[in-house]
Amino acid sequence: MLGPKHQPVQLVAKEIGKKPEGLALQGITLERLKDRKRLLKSMDKFRRSIDNTGVMDGLDSATQQAMGILTSSKLVDAMDLSKEDPRIVKRYGQDITKYQRDGAPKIVTNFLLARRLVEAGARVVSMNYSRWDWHGGDGMNFPRSRQEMPLLDQGLSALLEDLHQRGMDRDVSVVVWGEFGRTPKINKNNSRDHWPQVSYALLAGGGMRTGQVIGATNRLGEHAKDRPVTFQEVWATLYHNMGIDLNSRIFDVSGRPQYLVEPGTRPIRELI
Repeated sequence: MLGPKHQPVQLVAKEIGKKPEGLALQGITLERLKDRKRLLKSMDKFRRSIDNTGVMDGLDSATQQAMGILTSSKLVDAMDLSKEDPRIVKRYGQDITKYQRDGAPKIVTNFLLARRLVEAGARVVSMNYSRWDWHGGDGMNFPRSRQEMPLLDQGLSALLEDLHQRGMDRDVSVVVWGEFGRTPKINKNNSRDHWPQVSYALLAGGGMRTGQVIGATNRLGEHAKDRPVTFQEVWATLYHNMGIDLNSRIFDVSGRPQYLVEPGTRPIRELI
């Protein structure tokens, strides 16, 4: 709702072995790129005079961001894991790069890449790990979890340990979650289905009081019984950690005021 200027930059290609198109010069020299930048500026002067929709402002911001990425070495260096201590790279675990039809590969070194991007100045890094759409067939729940969960545990614990050792643990908030939980009952394919009634999130860093479990389900894991936590509360906690006033408003591309979270939502009190 904030328009093109706030769109994320995709740093990892959707398919293994390919480069993100937005980060490739595709044979264009730096000098030729500068010529294109001068041409773009001259065109922008004309277009700004006729465009009052706000779209140009968004495109200008995106262009500036793209130019900074293409002409700066900070991002390139951050994404080059050959410059990292091999012992630290090994700590994160071994990638499994096989492409999965509706999910991310099991790239645990992306956890390390996230830390390096934060060090390079990125304010927000979002990443996907593997696929969890386990109903049966080739994605049976129990065989898959024996492979998936140890990899996730190693990559995630390496990230948290890395942040702590570098003194970044109070400045960086980490949240790990999915969009729903899994059915308490096992289906006919020896797997579990979608279950939006209850799920969980793991939060770390950000100066929070961690090392605790907040809330509980009933005995069968069907629904939240004690101290249910909402998605809105998690967002409020992350905004609080960033020093953002939860009562502040932002304006969407049509000029309408929007709240960051639903009015009255507070951070998770046990963590703050």
